[in-house]
Amino acid sequence: MSKDTALLIIDLQKEDCFALERFDHVVENAAALTDNARTLGISLFYTRHINEAHGADLMLGEPVDNSGQPTSYLDGTRAIEILDALAPFEGDIVLDKYRYSAFHGTRLAQMLKRRDIKNLIVIGVLTDVCVMTSVFDAYQHDFNITIVSDACTATTLAAHYSALFILSNWVYGLKIVTTAQLLKRWRGQPATCLVTEKPDHLAFQPEAFVEAIQRLENSLDER
Repeated sequence: MSKDTALLIIDLQKEDCFALERFDHVVENAAALTDNARTLGISLFYTRHINEAHGADLMLGEPVDNSGQPTSYLDGTRAIEILDALAPFEGDIVLDKYRYSAFHGTRLAQMLKRRDIKNLIVIGVLTDVCVMTSVFDAYQHDFNITIVSDACTATTLAAHYSALFILSNWVYGLKIVTTAQLLKRWRGQPATCLVTEKPDHLAFQPEAFVEAIQRLENSLDER
């Protein structure tokens, strides 16, 4: 598994202008996954989201201050640095990106395929923005994708779960797994995951949102 699998760590940076749900827990899980991945010889690919300080090449509508500088992920500041708890090791790959998706304007797809990577395990932030767009793009590049649900987060739990539902409904073969279950799988033990086998398989009406979240969590934590 290790030779054809990579762990993609999306935008776990020091930017602190967003209040993220359960972020400390996510960082703790991400650290456990990166440590174990290295032990297993799984390749680590980090992304850093960056907005250029002079304000050029920004996404349409990107918030800027009175001087025209971006208000988040500002190039040349600590905000773009990877969190100390997840600092890359020598040999890990760090890619800078200037749009949401880890694949847009980068050589990520080529680098993965050159290493014969077929399986991507995705963690990071924000679930409903950079994680979701990266997963959709990875799917278009024909990678097998696993999302670690409790190693991702967003500004609200509603946004986090909404993104998981959307991805699981339409990325066929997508696996959603918890950190504990993935670590069990890596140890060669039986482990649970949710797999997309048909379209819209997690469909629900708005009034059933909380119930749908509980069903999702129960399916991920089955023993």
